Amino acid sequence: MKILLVDSVHPSLVNQLTIAGFECHEKYNLTYQDAIAIIPSYEGLIIRSRFTVDDHFLTTAKKLMFIARAGSGMENIDVARAQKKGIACINSPEGNSEPVGEHALGMILTLLHNIHRAGKEIREGKWDRKGNSPTELMNMTVGIIGYGNTGSAFARKLHGMGVKVLTYDKFKHDYTDKYVLESTMANLYDLCDIVSFHIPLTKITRFMANTEFFEKFRKNIYLINTSRGEVVKTSDLLLALESGKVVGACLDVNEFEDKTFNKLTNVEGNPVWNKLLEKPNVILTPHIAGQSNNSMIRHADILYHKIIQMFPH
Repeated sequence: MKILLVDSVHPSLVNQLTIAGFECHEKYNLTYQDAIAIIPSYEGLIIRSRFTVDDHFLTTAKKLMFIARAGSGMENIDVARAQKKGIACINSPEGNSEPVGEHALGMILTLLHNIHRAGKEIREGKWDRKGNSPTELMNMTVGIIGYGNTGSAFARKLHGMGVKVLTYDKFKHDYTDKYVLESTMANLYDLCDIVSFHIPLTKITRFMANTEFFEKFRKNIYLINTSRGEVVKTSDLLLALESGKVVGACLDVNEFEDKTFNKLTNVEGNPVWNKLLEKPNVILTPHIAGQSNNSMIRHADILYHKIIQMFPH
Protein backbone atom coordinates (compact mmCIF):
# COMPACT_ATOMS: atom_id res chain seq x y z
CA MET A 1 0.00 0.00 0.00
CA LYS A 2 1.36 3.41 -1.03
CA ILE A 3 0.93 6.30 1.40
CA LEU A 4 1.41 9.99 0.54
CA LEU A 5 2.49 12.26 3.40
CA VAL A 6 1.89 15.95 2.62
CA ASP A 7 2.58 17.40 6.09
CA SER A 8 5.57 16.74 8.30
CA VAL A 9 5.00 14.28 11.13
CA HIS A 10 7.30 12.71 13.68
CA PRO A 11 9.80 10.46 11.85
CA SER A 12 8.73 7.47 13.92
CA LEU A 13 5.47 7.25 11.94
CA VAL A 14 7.23 6.75 8.61
CA ASN A 15 9.74 4.40 10.21
CA GLN A 16 7.06 2.18 11.76
CA LEU A 17 4.89 2.13 8.64
CA THR A 18 7.87 1.26 6.44
CA ILE A 19 8.90 -1.58 8.73
CA ALA A 20 5.29 -2.83 8.60
CA GLY A 21 5.49 -3.02 4.80
CA PHE A 22 3.87 0.24 3.68
CA GLU A 23 5.49 2.35 0.96
CA CYS A 24 5.68 5.91 2.27
CA HIS A 25 6.35 8.94 0.08
CA GLU A 26 7.15 12.16 1.96
CA LYS A 27 6.25 15.19 -0.16
CA TYR A 28 5.95 18.08 2.28
CA ASN A 29 5.98 20.98 -0.18
CA LEU A 30 3.07 19.96 -2.37
CA THR A 31 0.35 22.43 -3.25
CA TYR A 32 -3.25 21.28 -3.58
CA GLN A 33 -2.84 21.11 -7.37
CA ASP A 34 0.42 19.15 -7.03
CA ALA A 35 -1.30 16.63 -4.80
CA ILE A 36 -4.29 16.34 -7.15
CA ALA A 37 -1.91 15.34 -9.93
CA ILE A 38 -0.40 12.39 -8.05
CA ILE A 39 -3.08 11.25 -5.58
CA PRO A 40 -4.62 8.71 -8.02
CA SER A 41 -1.58 6.50 -7.38
CA TYR A 42 -2.02 6.34 -3.61
CA GLU A 43 -4.11 4.26 -1.22
CA GLY A 44 -3.35 6.36 1.85
CA LEU A 45 -2.99 10.07 2.67
CA ILE A 46 -1.45 11.52 5.83
CA ILE A 47 -2.11 15.22 6.35
CA ARG A 48 -2.39 17.90 9.00
CA SER A 49 -3.70 21.19 7.61
CA ARG A 50 -1.79 21.80 4.35
CA PHE A 51 -4.90 22.02 2.19
CA THR A 52 -8.59 21.13 2.13
CA VAL A 53 -9.47 17.60 1.11
CA ASP A 54 -12.65 18.45 -0.77
CA ASP A 55 -14.99 16.63 -3.14
CA HIS A 56 -12.81 17.29 -6.20
CA PHE A 57 -9.77 15.87 -4.43
CA LEU A 58 -11.69 12.81 -3.25
CA THR A 59 -13.15 12.19 -6.70
CA THR A 60 -9.65 12.29 -8.18
CA ALA A 61 -8.26 9.92 -5.54
CA LYS A 62 -9.59 6.79 -7.21
CA LYS A 63 -7.55 4.32 -5.13
CA LEU A 64 -7.64 6.14 -1.78
CA MET A 65 -8.57 3.90 1.14
CA PHE A 66 -7.82 6.13 4.12
CA ILE A 67 -7.04 9.69 5.18
CA ALA A 68 -5.15 10.09 8.44
CA ARG A 69 -4.88 13.50 10.12
CA ALA A 70 -2.07 13.99 12.62
CA GLY A 71 -4.12 15.94 15.15
CA SER A 72 -7.69 16.32 16.25
CA GLY A 73 -9.67 18.74 14.07
CA MET A 74 -11.07 17.34 10.81
CA GLU A 75 -12.53 20.56 9.41
CA ASN A 76 -10.16 20.54 6.42
CA ILE A 77 -11.44 17.13 5.33
CA ASP A 78 -14.87 16.48 3.81
CA VAL A 79 -15.38 13.50 6.10
CA ALA A 80 -18.98 12.81 5.09
CA ARG A 81 -18.09 12.71 1.40
CA ALA A 82 -15.02 10.56 2.05
CA GLN A 83 -17.00 8.04 4.02
CA LYS A 84 -19.61 7.82 1.27
CA LYS A 85 -16.78 6.84 -1.03
CA GLY A 86 -15.65 4.17 1.41
CA ILE A 87 -12.57 6.09 2.51
CA ALA A 88 -11.73 5.69 6.19
CA CYS A 89 -11.01 8.93 8.08
CA ILE A 90 -8.59 8.66 10.99
CA ASN A 91 -7.29 11.25 13.44
CA SER A 92 -5.37 11.33 16.71
CA PRO A 93 -7.16 13.61 19.19
CA GLU A 94 -5.71 11.63 22.08
CA GLY A 95 -2.21 12.72 21.08
CA ASN A 96 -2.17 16.30 22.33
CA SER A 97 -4.94 16.48 24.90
CA GLU A 98 -2.62 16.66 27.91
CA PRO A 99 -0.51 19.63 26.74
CA VAL A 100 -3.69 21.46 25.68
CA GLY A 101 -5.07 20.97 29.19
CA GLU A 102 -1.80 22.22 30.69
CA HIS A 103 -1.73 25.21 28.35
CA ALA A 104 -5.28 26.26 29.19
CA LEU A 105 -4.48 26.10 32.90
CA GLY A 106 -1.20 27.97 32.40
CA MET A 107 -2.88 30.73 30.41
CA ILE A 108 -5.64 31.37 32.93
CA LEU A 109 -3.19 31.40 35.84
CA THR A 110 -0.95 33.79 33.89
CA LEU A 111 -3.92 36.10 33.40
CA LEU A 112 -5.36 35.86 36.91
CA HIS A 113 -1.95 36.36 38.55
CA ASN A 114 -0.88 39.16 36.19
CA ILE A 115 2.33 37.23 35.44
CA HIS A 116 2.80 38.50 31.89
CA ARG A 117 1.99 42.12 32.74
CA ALA A 118 4.10 42.19 35.90
CA GLY A 119 7.09 40.69 34.11
CA LYS A 120 6.82 43.28 31.34
CA GLU A 121 6.60 46.09 33.89
CA ILE A 122 9.66 44.90 35.79
CA ARG A 123 11.67 44.93 32.58
CA GLU A 124 10.53 48.53 32.13
CA GLY A 125 11.75 49.44 35.63
CA LYS A 126 8.35 49.40 37.34
CA TRP A 127 7.80 47.47 40.61
CA ASP A 128 4.06 47.46 41.29
CA ARG A 129 2.93 44.92 43.88
CA LYS A 130 -0.49 46.39 44.60
CA GLY A 131 -1.42 46.88 40.96
CA ASN A 132 -0.50 43.30 40.14
CA SER A 133 -2.19 41.58 43.08
CA PRO A 134 -3.45 38.18 41.88
CA THR A 135 -7.05 37.10 41.51
CA GLU A 136 -7.46 33.63 43.02
CA LEU A 137 -8.67 30.77 40.88
CA MET A 138 -9.85 28.92 43.98
CA ASN A 139 -13.62 28.96 44.56
CA MET A 140 -14.37 29.95 40.97
CA THR A 141 -16.75 28.00 38.74
CA VAL A 142 -15.22 26.87 35.47
CA GLY A 143 -17.40 25.91 32.51
CA ILE A 144 -15.97 23.56 29.91
CA ILE A 145 -17.78 23.49 26.58
CA GLY A 146 -16.94 20.20 24.87
CA TYR A 147 -15.96 17.26 27.05
CA GLY A 148 -13.80 15.24 24.69
CA ASN A 149 -10.09 14.58 24.92
CA THR A 150 -8.90 18.13 25.59
CA GLY A 151 -11.89 19.17 27.70
CA SER A 152 -11.46 16.20 30.00
CA ALA A 153 -7.69 16.79 30.17
CA PHE A 154 -8.30 20.39 31.27
CA ALA A 155 -10.74 19.16 33.91
CA ARG A 156 -8.12 16.79 35.29
CA LYS A 157 -5.61 19.64 35.50
CA LEU A 158 -8.14 21.71 37.45
CA HIS A 159 -8.72 18.90 39.93
CA GLY A 160 -7.24 19.92 43.26
CA MET A 161 -7.34 23.67 42.45
CA GLY A 162 -10.41 24.25 44.59
CA VAL A 163 -12.74 25.05 41.69
CA LYS A 164 -16.13 23.74 40.66
CA VAL A 165 -16.13 22.42 37.09
CA LEU A 166 -19.33 22.30 35.04
CA THR A 167 -19.34 20.81 31.56
CA TYR A 168 -21.63 20.91 28.57
CA ASP A 169 -21.29 18.55 25.63
CA LYS A 170 -24.08 18.34 23.07
CA PHE A 171 -23.17 14.77 22.15
CA LYS A 172 -22.40 13.18 25.54
CA HIS A 173 -24.52 12.23 28.51
CA ASP A 174 -24.12 10.62 31.93
CA TYR A 175 -20.41 11.35 32.34
CA THR A 176 -20.34 13.14 35.71
CA ASP A 177 -17.28 11.97 37.66
CA LYS A 178 -14.90 13.21 40.35
CA TYR A 179 -13.59 15.89 37.98
CA VAL A 180 -16.75 17.44 36.54
CA LEU A 181 -20.46 17.87 36.91
CA GLU A 182 -22.40 17.35 33.68
CA SER A 183 -24.54 20.42 33.17
CA THR A 184 -26.55 22.50 30.71
CA MET A 185 -25.67 25.68 28.89
CA ALA A 186 -28.30 27.43 31.00
CA ASN A 187 -26.37 26.50 34.14
CA LEU A 188 -23.08 27.61 32.60
CA TYR A 189 -24.64 30.97 31.73
CA ASP A 190 -25.88 31.34 35.29
CA LEU A 191 -22.92 30.11 37.34
CA CYS A 192 -19.60 30.36 35.49
CA ASP A 193 -16.71 32.68 36.19
CA ILE A 194 -14.49 31.11 33.53
CA VAL A 195 -15.52 29.50 30.23
CA SER A 196 -13.19 27.30 28.17
CA PHE A 197 -13.85 26.02 24.64
CA HIS A 198 -12.83 22.49 23.64
CA ILE A 199 -14.94 21.91 20.55
CA PRO A 200 -14.36 21.25 16.83
CA LEU A 201 -15.04 23.92 14.24
CA THR A 202 -18.30 23.21 12.42
CA LYS A 203 -21.06 25.23 10.79
CA ILE A 204 -22.78 25.25 14.19
CA THR A 205 -19.77 26.25 16.30
CA ARG A 206 -18.31 28.90 13.95
CA PHE A 207 -18.50 32.21 15.83
CA MET A 208 -20.44 30.57 18.65
CA ALA A 209 -18.80 33.03 21.05
CA ASN A 210 -20.43 36.22 19.85
CA THR A 211 -22.20 39.15 21.48
CA GLU A 212 -25.39 37.15 22.05
CA PHE A 213 -23.34 34.41 23.74
CA PHE A 214 -21.46 36.77 26.06
CA GLU A 215 -24.59 38.64 27.10
CA LYS A 216 -26.24 35.43 28.32
CA PHE A 217 -23.80 35.11 31.24
CA ARG A 218 -25.07 36.44 34.53
CA LYS A 219 -21.53 37.16 35.73
CA ASN A 220 -18.67 38.85 33.95
CA ILE A 221 -16.44 36.03 32.72
CA TYR A 222 -12.93 35.04 31.70
CA LEU A 223 -12.70 33.30 28.32
CA ILE A 224 -10.28 30.57 27.25
CA ASN A 225 -10.05 29.29 23.68
CA THR A 226 -7.61 26.50 22.79
CA SER A 227 -9.89 24.88 20.19
CA ARG A 228 -10.28 26.71 16.87
CA GLY A 229 -9.97 30.43 16.27
CA GLU A 230 -13.22 30.88 14.41
CA VAL A 231 -15.20 29.63 17.40
CA VAL A 232 -14.78 33.18 18.75
CA LYS A 233 -15.87 36.27 16.81
CA THR A 234 -13.01 38.61 17.63
CA SER A 235 -14.88 41.86 17.00
CA ASP A 236 -17.61 40.78 19.42
CA LEU A 237 -15.03 39.64 21.97
CA LEU A 238 -13.38 43.06 21.74
CA LEU A 239 -16.71 44.76 22.47
CA ALA A 240 -17.23 42.43 25.44
CA LEU A 241 -13.74 43.22 26.75
CA GLU A 242 -14.38 46.94 26.43
CA SER A 243 -17.72 46.70 28.23
CA GLY A 244 -16.28 44.48 30.99
CA LYS A 245 -18.58 41.59 30.20
CA VAL A 246 -15.44 39.59 29.45
CA VAL A 247 -12.92 40.41 32.18
CA GLY A 248 -10.03 38.81 30.30
CA ALA A 249 -9.31 36.35 27.52
CA CYS A 250 -6.77 33.60 26.90
CA LEU A 251 -6.48 32.85 23.19
CA ASP A 252 -4.15 30.21 21.84
CA VAL A 253 -6.07 30.36 18.56
CA ASN A 254 -7.74 33.20 16.68
CA GLU A 255 -9.89 33.73 13.63
CA PHE A 256 -7.08 35.39 11.66
CA GLU A 257 -4.98 32.22 11.31
CA ASP A 258 -4.68 30.84 7.81
CA LYS A 259 -5.80 27.28 7.09
CA THR A 260 -2.37 25.84 7.84
CA PHE A 261 -2.26 27.57 11.28
CA ASN A 262 1.31 28.65 10.44
CA LYS A 263 0.67 32.35 9.91
CA LEU A 264 -1.84 35.15 10.36
CA THR A 265 -3.86 36.68 7.55
CA ASN A 266 -5.74 39.96 7.21
CA VAL A 267 -4.19 41.51 10.32
CA GLU A 268 -2.15 44.31 8.79
CA GLY A 269 -4.09 47.52 9.37
CA ASN A 270 -6.97 45.53 10.90
CA PRO A 271 -8.42 47.72 13.68
CA VAL A 272 -9.98 44.76 15.52
CA TRP A 273 -6.68 42.89 15.68
CA ASN A 274 -4.71 46.00 16.61
CA LYS A 275 -7.08 46.86 19.45
CA LEU A 276 -6.92 43.27 20.71
CA LEU A 277 -3.12 43.49 20.85
CA GLU A 278 -3.39 46.57 23.03
CA LYS A 279 -5.45 44.81 25.69
CA PRO A 280 -3.34 43.94 28.78
CA ASN A 281 -6.06 41.51 29.89
CA VAL A 282 -5.65 39.32 26.79
CA ILE A 283 -3.08 36.51 26.72
CA LEU A 284 -2.10 35.37 23.23
CA THR A 285 -0.09 32.39 22.01
CA PRO A 286 0.41 31.19 18.40
CA HIS A 287 -1.62 27.96 18.33
CA ILE A 288 0.97 26.04 20.33
CA ALA A 289 -1.14 24.44 23.07
CA GLY A 290 -0.96 20.99 21.52
CA GLN A 291 2.46 21.31 19.91
CA SER A 292 4.66 19.70 22.56
CA ASN A 293 7.49 17.42 21.46
CA ASN A 294 5.89 14.48 23.24
CA SER A 295 2.54 15.08 21.55
CA MET A 296 4.16 14.79 18.13
CA ILE A 297 5.47 11.36 19.10
CA ARG A 298 2.07 10.34 20.46
CA HIS A 299 0.28 11.48 17.27
CA ALA A 300 2.64 9.31 15.24
CA ASP A 301 2.20 6.29 17.48
CA ILE A 302 -1.59 6.60 17.61
CA LEU A 303 -1.92 6.94 13.83
CA TYR A 304 0.41 4.02 13.23
CA HIS A 305 -1.64 1.69 15.41
CA LYS A 306 -4.94 2.87 13.92
CA ILE A 307 -3.66 2.38 10.37
CA ILE A 308 -2.25 -1.11 10.90
CA GLN A 309 -5.39 -2.13 12.76
CA MET A 310 -7.51 -1.14 9.75
CA PHE A 311 -5.05 -2.34 7.12
CA PRO A 312 -2.91 -5.14 8.59
CA HIS A 313 0.15 -6.15 6.61
